[in-house]
Amino acid sequence: MTWIELVGHTGAFLTSVTFIPQVYKVWKTKSVNDLSLTMMFIVLTSTIIWLIYAVALMLWPVIVANSIVCFLSILLIYFKLAYTRK
Repeated sequence: MTWIELVGHTGAFLTSVTFIPQVYKVWKTKSVNDLSLTMMFIVLTSTIIWLIYAVALMLWPVIVANSIVCFLSILLIYFKLAYTRK
């Protein structure tokens, strides 16, 4: 693995874990008042666009990272919609 591939994999890993603390906190506290639904839809849209790009070029670190972020974004959107109703 070259140094630039290592940089790519490291960036992909860090991108993948960025939402985990937020998802965990929302899941435990059921508090979504400070979570911006608009921001989450922007993140989801940009993630889907990155996935299309990465799949077209077969950029595996980008595919993996954005797949995870996409899943976590959908989860946060679900929490926002589900917990706001209560």
